[in-house]
Amino acid sequence: MQKRKPPAPKILNFPTKPSERRIRTHGTARYHDASFKTMKPANQKGTMDETAISALLDSILAPWVKELRLVPESVAENAVTLRLPYSDHLRHAGGVICGQVFMAAADTAMVVAVSHVMGGFVPMTTVSLNTTFMRPVKAGDVLITAHIQRRGRNLVFGEIDIHDDEGELAAHATTTYALINK
Repeated sequence: MQKRKPPAPKILNFPTKPSERRIRTHGTARYHDASFKTMKPANQKGTMDETAISALLDSILAPWVKELRLVPESVAENAVTLRLPYSDHLRHAGGVICGQVFMAAADTAMVVAVSHVMGGFVPMTTVSLNTTFMRPVKAGDVLITAHIQRRGRNLVFGEIDIHDDEGELAAHATTTYALINK
């Protein structure tokens, strides 16, 4: 039996001069359509106040999320804080508020924060929501603060802190949202 020779390694010649490099252009047209031009630059302050946030919550939420009764607490340049009023129906059999409630509230708070930074609601979708639960919450209102970490053309990255009524950190989440340009 004869041994086969291994294939010769391929030599890749990468262009070293800028004039020899090809620029990738496919897929960029979507960045230049009318909907993108109406978006606010990333360095401008948000324009939504608590009244506008309340109206946003009333208009975009699914009916079951509206049952959480989230209300705006405060607004900052790149952050929004919502209050989750305590209710017995938010607790599971173990006597603590369900993790699903925190995750829905965190997701909603970040949608509001992105809308605030963009100057109003724009279509978006959650790409990731990673939540770490730090301590159980048995009673009392909960504050959810969503903070925008970075905003790019298509993606927005953020962090959400969930504090119990004693100010203790109950959960922390990181998120990524995709802006949907029509």
